[in-house]
Amino acid sequence: MKLNCWEFKRCGREPGGSHAHELGACPASTEKRLDGIHGGRNAGRSCWVVGSTLCNGKIQGSFAKKYDHCMACDFCKKVKEEERSDYQPSASLFMTAYFTGKSGKGL
Repeated sequence: MKLNCWEFKRCGREPGGSHAHELGACPASTEKRLDGIHGGRNAGRSCWVVGSTLCNGKIQGSFAKKYDHCMACDFCKKVKEEERSDYQPSASLFMTAYFTGKSGKGL
């Protein structure tokens, strides 16, 4: 079964999650423009493209500011390994999120 980032990391920031009331729902859990990418719900398997996600207990910045850190993340590496030839590169995901016309919050 493919896990979304909030399931893998157990951060509790998905809508209705244990930490959503104090930190807010994670933008990756509500970003609809990346729904279905890598088999995830919303941006659950492409969270590294979405700004203001939580990592190591801290809310991260924009895609550009967090990119290097995310590429070293155990979850990101797991998605790459699981998807293999179907893995969509970050630049492609970024373009998809900005230019698909699906509704969602800014990245």
